[in-house]
This record gives sequence, structure tokens and C-alpha cells, in this order.
Amino acid sequence: MQYEDQCVKDIRIAYIGGGSRGWAWTFMTDLAREAQLSGEVRLYDIDRGAAEANQIIGNRLMQRPEATGRWRFSVSDSLESALSGCDFVVISILPGRFDEMQSDVHLPERLSCWQSVGDTAGPGGIIRALRTIPMFVEIAQAIRRCSPDAWVINYTNPMSLCVKTLYYTFPEIRAFGCCHEVFGTQKVLQGILEKETGERAKDWHDIFVNVLGINHFTWFSSASFRGVDLFPVYRHYIDRRFEEGFELRDESWMNSSFHCAHRVKMDLFLRYGWIAAAGDRHLAEFMPGNEYLNDPETVRSWKFGLTGVDWRKNDLKERLARSQRLVSGEEELALSPTGEEGIRLIRALCGLERFLSNVNLPNTALQISNLPADAVVETNAVFELGHIRPVAAGALPESIRALILPHVENHERTLRAALTFDPELVTEAFLHDPNFSAKCRDREKTRALADDMIRNTLTYLPDEWKKTV
Repeated sequence: MQYEDQCVKDIRIAYIGGGSRGWAWTFMTDLAREAQLSGEVRLYDIDRGAAEANQIIGNRLMQRPEATGRWRFSVSDSLESALSGCDFVVISILPGRFDEMQSDVHLPERLSCWQSVGDTAGPGGIIRALRTIPMFVEIAQAIRRCSPDAWVINYTNPMSLCVKTLYYTFPEIRAFGCCHEVFGTQKVLQGILEKETGERAKDWHDIFVNVLGINHFTWFSSASFRGVDLFPVYRHYIDRRFEEGFELRDESWMNSSFHCAHRVKMDLFLRYGWIAAAGDRHLAEFMPGNEYLNDPETVRSWKFGLTGVDWRKNDLKERLARSQRLVSGEEELALSPTGEEGIRLIRALCGLERFLSNVNLPNTALQISNLPADAVVETNAVFELGHIRPVAAGALPESIRALILPHVENHERTLRAALTFDPELVTEAFLHDPNFSAKCRDREKTRALADDMIRNTLTYLPDEWKKTV
């Protein structure tokens, strides 16, 4: 990297999963809008054709007169060539195909376990982790060889286990996980503030929050706007409009199963006193399965959705068609704010600003004082030149700690299961998951389900698993 006239030039970014038909376009858009950064983005993907398509899309985007960023996009033939001498690494991959995810999400329904996402917690998240962890071991080893000082930004789920694996494999790695779920809850508070008081925040960044928890199961212990405590404002809204909930009218997933009325997070606030700060689909999966996910009718009553994999497959078809239009020039990416913060974090690490954001890191500084030091937690952190400084967020109330701890313990079980090829540990993880265990405690049936789910994903698992199921 070169520093010159308040600009940072010749930044080298390796994008692992560079054929992405979603996150990559978001990342390109934000780069194109950033005038003080420039350099090269090396796209690496096992689907080389997808990376080549994004190379065309990215380079065409940078040629537009309204693009202020100056970046070159290239395709790398190997993980090593993409990583060699890089300053930043972005990881955004889909571990397996949607066919594997179909089993992750829907096979547990035979034991009445419903999952609204299936990529983080529950049987779906556990099996997805079995596919993902070996990939992240390989990535971490390659980073240690080729770019040990690079900053590594992970967007892949299951977020906590991805970050945990990177540090397990390469303890000196400079990695962190980014997730936008907290932003969505700040937007909810922004909207409720306006409805309740008439006050208008410029944007959701003006809603100041203290973040504690694990990815997709985060909580606010405080929230304010210009010195106004938002907890009483939030409670006043809930007291009057709980059944209605709150809808963000500008949500891009308004008409899909991603949309929700935020009633689950409101109910959790009434029960536990802190503001649950993730989408309702994610929050529900961390709770006992006889509550918000008891059955599809219960889900509908809470006004959120089960994101079935058929929907994802259809969405992929639409994104593949869009990729062709972007490559041909029939369509252009809109150069408008994306709402993501990855580029601002890069700016801060390059010394162009000092920035506070929520981030997933090991709890080694005891950011959350009553969770284990080897847990990967999500709290605020200060980003500045060459440093990420986690904020001491405090302790969780015992009632919320009791909700989070089974998942922290399951992260350890799942990591060990993936590294030792142990289906019995997978069974243990299922039985300790609150969503699953509320519906099934039969060990024999649970082991049979785990074995079937492992068989359905053997294509993406190390060969050692074939000897165990």
C-alpha cells in the first residue's frame, strides 16, 4: 500500500468466493464509491467462470464516470496466487450447494424441528459447519503461508465457527467477522424513534448501542439518540403496538420470507429486558423450539418466515440471469449506498478514519466478561490505523447468558466434531441445541438424523467421514 495526498493506493485485496452473485456486487459498488482507496482485487473462486463474470462486471463499473474509486479486478488461478502479498482478504463463500442446504434445513422436520434459516444454529447450522470448517482450515493455512499480516474479513456463515476456525488454525491471524444484523435493529429503533417522538435521525449510525452476544444472537444493553435513552421509547411502542409489530418499509426483502414484523425481538425485550438485535428468523433459532418455531402456523403468528431452500434456488436463478445482463452491459449496478460497512472498516485500518462497528472476534480481551475467553463473541470495536480495539461491553445478565452459553458450548463441540470426524459429537451438538432438543431428546433418532444429514453432504466433507456413517 502507498499513502499519498490523503489517499491509499495500490491496496491488494484477495476475494475468496469472488464469483459471488450478491456480496461481490455489493463490495464492488462500495469500492466504486470510495475516492480515497484504490488498488487491485484478485477474484478467486472454485467456479472460475463466475469469477470471470465478476471481473468483467467490476472493471466495467470502475470505468463509469460517476465511479470515484479506481480498482482493477483480475481472476486468480489458485488460492495461493490470490493471497500472495495481499493487504486484505475477503471471504464470502457458499459452503456446498443449495442441494446440501435443502437437507440441512428440511430433513430435521421429520422430527418436528423447524428452522427458519438453517445456516448458523440448529442441526442445519451444525452440518453446514462440518462442510465449512475444513475449507476455513485450508484458507487459514494458505493465509499463514502467503499473507500472514493481511487483515481478513469474513462474511461467511456460520460466522462464529468460521472465525473460531481461522484462529484455531492460525492463532496470529488478523481476522474478524462482519454481519449486518445489528444494523437492521438500529434501523428499527430509528423508525420507532420517529414514530414515537417525531425526532429524525440522519441515519441508523446515529443510534448509539452497546452490543453483546454471539453472531445472530446479539443484544443491546443500551441504546440512545442525542442523549435520549431509547429503551423507554421502545417499551412505549411495544406496549401499544405489540400485536402489529413494526415494519421497515424500505426493506429490500419486503415480499420474501426474509421480511418480518420484529415481534420476536419485541417479545424477547419484554421477557429479558434487553433489546434483541438480529432478524427474527435468526433469533427464533437460538430459542427453544417449542416457542417461536413450534410449527409453521406459530411462525406465521409471530409474523416472520421460514426461508425454504426452494426460495433460495429460485433466487439463484434470478441472480444468474442478472449476472448475464451485467456482463453483457444490458444492466448496470446502481451506484448507491449499500448499507454495508466493509469498506469503512478498510478505510479505518488504512488510517483514513477512526470508526466504531460491531464485529465478531475471540473473547480473549474478555469483551463480554462472563463468557469464556475462547468464545467468538460479537461486540463493538474501534477500528483505526493497523488496529482493532474491542470495546469492553460488560457482563450478560444471567438470564441471557443462560440462553447464549449452550450455543457457545456447541461451537466447541462442532469444531471438534469437524476436526475429528466424530458423528457422536454431532449427535451431542444436536441434543444440546435448544431448538432441536425441545422437540426431540431420543438419542437413537437423533443419531439416525445426524448420520442421514452427514451422508447427504459427503461430497463436501473430507473422505474420513465416509468411514463413520
